[in-house]
Amino acid sequence: MIELLKGGAYLVNGTEIVEDNEESAAKLAELMGGNVPSKEEASKGTIAYGILEAHNTADQMDKLRIRFDKLTSHDITYVGIIQTARASGLEKFPMPYVLTNCHNSLCAVGGTINEDDHMFGLTCAKKYGGIYVPPHQAVIHQYAREMLACGGSMILGSDSHTRYGALGTMAMGEGGPELVKQLLNQTYDINMPGVVAVYMTGAPINGVGPQDVALAIIGAVFKNGYVNNKVMEFVGPGVANLSADFRIGVDVMTTETTCLSSIWKTDAAIEEFYAIHGRVGDYKELNPANVAYYDGVIKIDLSSIRPMIAMPFHPSNTYTIEEMNANLMDVLHDCEQKALVSLDGQVDYKLTDKVRNGKLYVEQGIIAGCAGGGFENLCAAAEILKGRYIGADEFTLSAYPASTPIFMEMVKNGTAADLIAAGAIVKTAFCGPCFGAGDTPSNNSLSIRHSTRNFPNREGSKLQNGQIASVALMDARSIAATAANKGYLTPATDLDMEIKGKKYFFDSSIYENRVFDSHGVADPSVEIKFGPNIKDWPAMSALPENMILKVVSEIHDPVTTTDELIPSGETSSYRSNPLGLAEFTLSRKDPAYVGRAKEVREGQKAIEAGNCPAEVLPEIKPVMDVIKASYPEVCKDNLGIGSTIFAVKPGDGSAREQAASCQKVLGGWANIANGYATKRYRSNLINWGMLPFLYPDENLPFTNGDYLFIPEVRKAVEEKATTFQAFVVKDGELKEFALNMGELTDDERAIILKGCLINYNRQ
Repeated sequence: MIELLKGGAYLVNGTEIVEDNEESAAKLAELMGGNVPSKEEASKGTIAYGILEAHNTADQMDKLRIRFDKLTSHDITYVGIIQTARASGLEKFPMPYVLTNCHNSLCAVGGTINEDDHMFGLTCAKKYGGIYVPPHQAVIHQYAREMLACGGSMILGSDSHTRYGALGTMAMGEGGPELVKQLLNQTYDINMPGVVAVYMTGAPINGVGPQDVALAIIGAVFKNGYVNNKVMEFVGPGVANLSADFRIGVDVMTTETTCLSSIWKTDAAIEEFYAIHGRVGDYKELNPANVAYYDGVIKIDLSSIRPMIAMPFHPSNTYTIEEMNANLMDVLHDCEQKALVSLDGQVDYKLTDKVRNGKLYVEQGIIAGCAGGGFENLCAAAEILKGRYIGADEFTLSAYPASTPIFMEMVKNGTAADLIAAGAIVKTAFCGPCFGAGDTPSNNSLSIRHSTRNFPNREGSKLQNGQIASVALMDARSIAATAANKGYLTPATDLDMEIKGKKYFFDSSIYENRVFDSHGVADPSVEIKFGPNIKDWPAMSALPENMILKVVSEIHDPVTTTDELIPSGETSSYRSNPLGLAEFTLSRKDPAYVGRAKEVREGQKAIEAGNCPAEVLPEIKPVMDVIKASYPEVCKDNLGIGSTIFAVKPGDGSAREQAASCQKVLGGWANIANGYATKRYRSNLINWGMLPFLYPDENLPFTNGDYLFIPEVRKAVEEKATTFQAFVVKDGELKEFALNMGELTDDERAIILKGCLINYNRQ
């Protein structure tokens, strides 16, 4: 189905891939009439290069300083972002900033605090000149597609699935502090990323949908890091065989590959999308140059893709449904073994008991969110289910249109009626099924979902309470086929029917009547509404001259997601309360973490008050005695005491800054990792003043509970060191080892030295 080239390649005339090797040199010269550009020059021929160049404020292209055209956030993130920017002197949003309300829109947890956040957002949109989308109107990314995307533009969002490449917009999902920088007229600083071509040929067969293509790609590239922190550029003749909705459905899932961003060639199908939404002037035709060089190539024959399933607990745990059904017990047993790692053996997790008469029975189906809630997906599901019904047993089916305009058209054309008649429940635009709020299955149930992620707890279960359910990702078409088969796993290609689809009509009055749009005009007279749960960030100290770190959690999973660092679901209600939310840090992975971190934090508080840390943290005294034997000048006047965690590869998944900020407000000074799963998590650490240390070997010189000493850490940061001398304080002696640090920009070093982005901007 998918082939990954081992090296780079040239794309000639948008249709032919020529690999970068000696054997292909003659072919390239023939195609180019002997006029072969250098690799460096051909690299400028990608669509991505042109867009990045147009948004780069630096005088060089190897070190980019990007200013985005628009920003977008939802109600889990915008309060913290605006509070941070306000603390740094925000007076007006300098660019269009959309505040959507699609995560905490149920208002089901914590009294009034969710709706208090919404009123904060509305009043801030008025005061600072933004756009406010009320709850249940649209999920963040669908509103951006319908109303914000423009050909050749760039959008930065505080949600990891900020991806609008199919519409010709290069979009990136980052932690909140990166949006704060844009609000304060600063830049997004990155090295020029590599660009990988996704070269498509052929056309999907009947019954195959965008999630099938996306899961096939994720399964091929996630584990080997083929596109990690690179831009995926979709090209080739096969693109023309995909509708705009189909492309959008593939594009949004590129986040799960850990790529930096995505962009597609555009054509008449995308021009029609803009026309349908009354924005034909925002369309721009985008194509690579006659010759473009790519750092890698993913070849996809769309006609070879078959219905896919991503089994728990990661979107890369992929199989074709045909393969799954043919080797059912083996696959399920393998998933159970992987779960022993993902769930740390906390619960007795079973999948093999779901086999009934040789078939896999699932208890729930959901089609939702930015990935599944598109018009074509829901219409296809309704076509499959028309005249059928899901039955009266355990299996349930819910559908969430991604926006109210989509929902309205489903009502008008009968799609909603067909789904309801089949036994499905049609709900409003809401992201809950993607992050563990709403539609939580029963204990030990398996849910199949056309949504973005299937990490542990993403369906709402709680390991600490002995509850476990799980999610497998599938396309809406095969979910509908399974629903028609009353819960028995069925690929849509098994159905003897042609899925024809329906034409979409967009009703702009829905947003005109409900969305507050300041049109960029700020009103400083507006008073911001603060609910009692909305709290300011606590004060944070600058980086000390010397540092003592206690290791308070040690995680050896191959990848640690942001959901495991700070859980999603009902905890999101506390996202506007830094100290309140911090109580949930690592609660589903290492429940003892918070208590350990708080104990160490007391030592730092004592230092900040000018007192001896040993008075509140007695265990620090023998540690200090050992350190002072070799470093007698170290004292409370030049010392910081904090905590750190070790994880093999932390940060996969959500962009939420709280995965880092919660550690910081609990006294965290650093993370130590073999590597970081995403750029955005590493950026979050830096923006909250935490050192993103690297240790290359999982055979660690320390263990959980050990104290580490890092002398002259501030000087090392100031002098742009990439290696830091460190010691384990153990058995009455200092045992030396080295910590590494990846490249930091001058601004990033300054942020770490100041203690966090807030301090950096205040000073």
